[in-house]
Amino acid sequence: MAERIIVIDDDPVILKEALRSLKGAGMKTVALKSGEQLLEYISQNESPELILLDIKMPGMDGFETLIRLRKMENKGNETPVIFLTGQEDEEAEIRGLLLGAMDFISGVLNLRVRHAVELIKLQKNLAKEVEKKTKENEELFLQVVASLADAIDAKDAYTKGHSGRVAAYAREIARRCGYDEAQLDAVYMMGLLHDVGKIGVPDNIINKTGRLTDEEFAKIKKHPEIGGRILENIQKMPELVCGAKWHHERFDGKGYPDGLSGFDIPETARIIAVADAYDAMTSNRSYRNVLPQAKVRAEIEEGMGRQFDPRFAGIMLEMIDEDKDYTMRDRPD
Repeated sequence: MAERIIVIDDDPVILKEALRSLKGAGMKTVALKSGEQLLEYISQNESPELILLDIKMPGMDGFETLIRLRKMENKGNETPVIFLTGQEDEEAEIRGLLLGAMDFISGVLNLRVRHAVELIKLQKNLAKEVEKKTKENEELFLQVVASLADAIDAKDAYTKGHSGRVAAYAREIARRCGYDEAQLDAVYMMGLLHDVGKIGVPDNIINKTGRLTDEEFAKIKKHPEIGGRILENIQKMPELVCGAKWHHERFDGKGYPDGLSGFDIPETARIIAVADAYDAMTSNRSYRNVLPQAKVRAEIEEGMGRQFDPRFAGIMLEMIDEDKDYTMRDRPD
């Protein structure tokens, strides 16, 4: 398929020559006579591979046209532009390049345009390949994290799926707060890994059915710090530490490990704290069954401003109220 090039020049002789030259080189070319026509064309058609734009034109000159082109949403704001000029003008070239022009052409049109189009294609293909590989790496990382979360949950026969549910609840709370997709993915990942520190807690303590001794509870309370140390090693995602290390902090400052309070607790940790508490109450445990929904709601409401950030606890209450059939919980069956 021939490349689509738009040429804009108010001089009909130059325009005709450019069309003849480019078409002869096998390039599909559209001719326009002004910047206004270009903006109109771009708004109604697919973006071209390349725009060849004259600088000196009546009405909008080439510089003004490029400025307005870059302000267009979705179309035109990334289309490569090469300025056509009949004379060498260093000042004009500097101005054009600062505005985002790709190049200036004053001669050897076919060869320069062909090289420009090939470079653009190469850049697009490279960007697509990088995007593809990045996506593949992200999916692989998520699979590894999900498998790790399952391994953590498997230490306790009563917490199967806990990390996944906490991640899902936390993501929904964040979504209702207006987080973008990248932020939602990060919150979900933090939810999956929030209990990673339990790797360092003996199984006999995690699975104990009776009341924990003070010494045993002290060991349980170490899992946030252990999790924080583990996740500190993932330097490319430093935010992962937040969920693991501070999801047991309380809004009133009576939590652990650092006794943080209020907005000193990272926001993502405050979100995960609510999600974690909700799942703990709506899942079967070795010492009790799932709590009634009304009891869960009352506990979340009572904890607003004390255990939980009121904003995120309020969102969880909204989610509970929408869950008429109490399906948002651990359902082993």
